[in-house]
Amino acid sequence: VQLQASGGGLVQAGGSLRLSCAASGSIFIVYEMDWYRQAPGKQRELVASITGGGTTNYLDSVKGRFTISRDNAKNTLWLQMNSLKPEDTAVYYCHADLLSGNRDLGTVVAGKYWGQGTLVTVSS
Repeated sequence: VQLQASGGGLVQAGGSLRLSCAASGSIFIVYEMDWYRQAPGKQRELVASITGGGTTNYLDSVKGRFTISRDNAKNTLWLQMNSLKPEDTAVYYCHADLLSGNRDLGTVVAGKYWGQGTLVTVSS
């Protein structure tokens, strides 16, 4: 199983970016998917989460500016980020809680996986 994140970049304050994360491999079902971020010198924090049924939660500081969404059929996650602020500068990581395995062997594995991170830089 792999999570591939993309979409980061350099943007001016007030601008927008859209992050994507694609999960691939022998995946049976993806439960919750999340975006985390880690700014220099700070701990990683949960930015937004979405369940398989579409229930979302957001970090207070991004409410009203960020929107998390997903396509269950394609195992893809997005984060639309609007009205970006310099304090949003961080490496953003996608995360997924899922079941994978081998249908031929009848094996099922529950696991939590991380994408490689994508850098978002917001200039003032």
